[in-house]
Amino acid sequence: MSNAPRLTALDALHRSLGATMTDFAGWDMPLRYASERDEHNAVRTKAGLFDLSHMGEITVTGPQAAALLDHALVGNIGGVAVGRARYTMICREDGGILDDLIVYRLGETEYMVVANASNAQIVLDALAERAGGFDAAVRDDRDAYALIAVQGPESPGILKSLTDADLEGLKYYAGLPGTVAGVPALIARTGYTGEDGFELFVEPQHAEKLWKALTEAGEPVGLVPCGLSCRDTLRLEAGMPLYGNELTTSLTPFDAGLGRVVKFEKEGDFVGRAALEAAAERAADNPPRKLVGLIAEGRRVPRSGMSVVAGGEVVGEVTSGAPSPTLGKPIAIAYVDAAHAEAGSEGVGVDIRGTHEPYEVVALPFYKRQK
Repeated sequence: MSNAPRLTALDALHRSLGATMTDFAGWDMPLRYASERDEHNAVRTKAGLFDLSHMGEITVTGPQAAALLDHALVGNIGGVAVGRARYTMICREDGGILDDLIVYRLGETEYMVVANASNAQIVLDALAERAGGFDAAVRDDRDAYALIAVQGPESPGILKSLTDADLEGLKYYAGLPGTVAGVPALIARTGYTGEDGFELFVEPQHAEKLWKALTEAGEPVGLVPCGLSCRDTLRLEAGMPLYGNELTTSLTPFDAGLGRVVKFEKEGDFVGRAALEAAAERAADNPPRKLVGLIAEGRRVPRSGMSVVAGGEVVGEVTSGAPSPTLGKPIAIAYVDAAHAEAGSEGVGVDIRGTHEPYEVVALPFYKRQK
């Protein structure tokens, strides 16, 4: 059995554009095309084009599809209207986070669950196991879709030139079927950059045609192809969690400050309910470490796993860190003890190879786009 990474439908095109490729979650993906800083800034000020075909699509259909997802996930999926989407999580029985997800309701009895690439098989297996007793089918559709995202303030105008779909009426976290450059697509107003933008789910054989059409339409306003490197700095500035960094099986949604996604008020039991109720109580009585932002006073870049320190004691841990092109300084997301988690807390630093570098504690996100 080959251990070679999987290729997206756009692999040859990425190579023709001179992309630096990297193995990511078992896929060969573009890391950058030229300057990751230029790609980052293009998304913040103009537009960027991403291949996200490594994400895992799982279709759930049937009369009890909603009931299955309400049982399997922590959110109230049955309450999602057709054409809308919801950010949610799938947890273990002990409350540990298996993955964070976006669920699109495509029809009355049809949903698409989009999992992170690294967890797609885990989510697929968990949903299939939890489907027992429900009149619903779970289908692996990872090979049925390519996923292309156009993100940034110019993205609505770019897309508008290629589709008759009602983009004005398409709200954030909503999706509608349509055609883009003659290609049938699910057009979703979602993204992972902190900017306005769209994610386009299409059949793999149409991916190259769509990419080229978007490139041509976006060229006059400065659209550039973008890799995974700038996607990470964009989501970091926007304070968006990354599975494996801010989210793990050792954390519950309440530990991660995302208890709002857990809907105890929905009908029936769901996997992890008892453990999550206990976690919610613990968080109320004895707040866990809080997820905060850190901005460097110097130039040294914090990295995942580095200790956050105060008064000579370890008070937290960095989960993500990078230079911020928008702020012009190194930044980090970290879990920090409640006593040091308030914005403006003094004397907080990061232990970078034995030196305690000073950092300012700030509330997340670091960056929020102007509406």
